[in-house]
Amino acid sequence: MTDGLQRLDLELEPQRHAIEPKDVLGHIRAVSKPGIYALLDFHPYLEDPVNTRLLKDIALDGRISGTVVLLVSHRIDLPSELTGFSARFEMRMPSADERRDIVLKLATEHQQSAPGRRVEVDRKALELLVQNLSGLSHADVERLARAAIVDDDAVTHSDVETVMQAKYELLNRSGVLSFEYQTALFGEVAGFGNVKRWLVQRRSAFGAEGGGLDTPKGILLLGVQGCGKSLAAKAAASALGIPLLRLEIGALYTTYHGETERNLRQALATADVLSPCALWLDEIEKGVAVNGGDSGTSQRVLGTLLTWMAERRSRVFLVATANDIQALPPELIRKGRFDEIFFVDLPNDQQRAAIFDIHLKKRSLDPQRFEIPRLVAASRGFSGAEIEQAVVAARYAAQAERREASVEHVIGELKRTRPLSIVMAEHVASLRAWAKSRTVPAD
Repeated sequence: MTDGLQRLDLELEPQRHAIEPKDVLGHIRAVSKPGIYALLDFHPYLEDPVNTRLLKDIALDGRISGTVVLLVSHRIDLPSELTGFSARFEMRMPSADERRDIVLKLATEHQQSAPGRRVEVDRKALELLVQNLSGLSHADVERLARAAIVDDDAVTHSDVETVMQAKYELLNRSGVLSFEYQTALFGEVAGFGNVKRWLVQRRSAFGAEGGGLDTPKGILLLGVQGCGKSLAAKAAASALGIPLLRLEIGALYTTYHGETERNLRQALATADVLSPCALWLDEIEKGVAVNGGDSGTSQRVLGTLLTWMAERRSRVFLVATANDIQALPPELIRKGRFDEIFFVDLPNDQQRAAIFDIHLKKRSLDPQRFEIPRLVAASRGFSGAEIEQAVVAARYAAQAERREASVEHVIGELKRTRPLSIVMAEHVASLRAWAKSRTVPAD
């Protein structure tokens, strides 16, 4: 479209008269000799019905004339009347060996570009870098690898996270996925002992070699609101040693028919390319709760998600959280969809003590001054989120009195709060009864 048709087998000037799509296709149709015609970035013109008819005429005459039209573009949506005359080819991305060769070649070139320069290559970091460059084109691999090498004249573990972030920004154009740069550590999470042990046992499956083990599919964290499910989901990625992506369920939905499912497919495809990684779906029931008021969109979203969960081969670990088991469709929580379903209950005495300790230290308050046993006794039935808010409110109350926060301030806030376990006692009891024989306790 910029230079016109040009013969590649002969040294001839481009045919400037054959630039407009209709002129190009008209010329190809008029030629009776066999030939292959490569049309670069022709996809915008496929929407014109005249161009569609010309391509169909060329295809119908192709058996006699020997003419082949090759459409080359990053994305091609053929009209339905042309699909029967076409064969689609997806270019293969560089393999692990090819990516490794690219990185080593760039390191050698960078080292030779200046006298006395030496590029340090950490072999383990190299393998992690090669692994994290998967799913990218040759040019993108080269660009990200060059940036990592030139930055510090080395290939180190620090380059891996930088490349992962750059790769995410390169691939995620829909805004549905977000890269969680700051994941939590399980040291910041009280309880969840069973979840921690379960994850540590499976960490090796996400190493450079994968350990020859089956890749874990994921876990569902079900339980009472405010008890640390989201924080544990963040910590799960750290425990497995992989980056964390968050799928915004609400951002999937649009008013256009079919666009919601397409957004989900693109987001899941991006996660596959970014593997190994953890994919976090917070409050999953809000996105897949099947009802009759959305023209079947929720059912199609659920179907798309279930198909991906069943067929994916990438090392994407799914971490989903849910508060309302009644809203989850049975086919999502049956055995095989998730490796394990953990129930997150209200914290016990020991866990509440740990929660107070974490949140007091987080706000530069000395836990030894706060008589933790008194706080534990006064907070029976409180969730972790409610305990945190009591500590926050106590600091405001103390500041208003121009005093230093004390245990009395915290207990005062606890007494003024009606915890969820009381406000929604029936719901919590029902959730506990359902989970008792169907799930594994998180702690």
